[in-house]
Amino acid sequence: MVLNDRTLGVAALLLSAFLAWFGHGLEAAFTYEPVGPRAFPLLLATVIGLCGLRLVVKGGNPAAPNPPGANSRIALMVALLLVYAGLFQWAGFVLATAVVSACVGRLFGGSWLQCGIGGTSLSVLFYVLFDRLLDVVLPLGWLEGLL
Repeated sequence: MVLNDRTLGVAALLLSAFLAWFGHGLEAAFTYEPVGPRAFPLLLATVIGLCGLRLVVKGGNPAAPNPPGANSRIALMVALLLVYAGLFQWAGFVLATAVVSACVGRLFGGSWLQCGIGGTSLSVLFYVLFDRLLDVVLPLGWLEGLL
């Protein structure tokens, strides 16, 4: 199979259709914000769909093959996202984000010390930004009594 812009565009259109189908069915038990929970997936589906349509219409520039090892790193990244989804409620946002961010940093060649400091800093900064400044409630998990 030859990969090109049209292939990516069709994949983006399929992802957009899935997001639109998924987002359209979201309903909150109570309204806690003006736009509701379906706004984000529908907005994301629109942007991805428009970009996919642009790629399909633009043409079929051939894509260069991935460098050696890139496909395994992509597969590990997808696995880490699944781990993140599993850890998010159970361990909490801060710990899950710190661990997964550090592991992603290792995929890009960082040292354990750099990735640990970067992942911890990133998780704490995003927690403060979302939970404290933007009033988006994030699960604390194991840090429930500390924060």
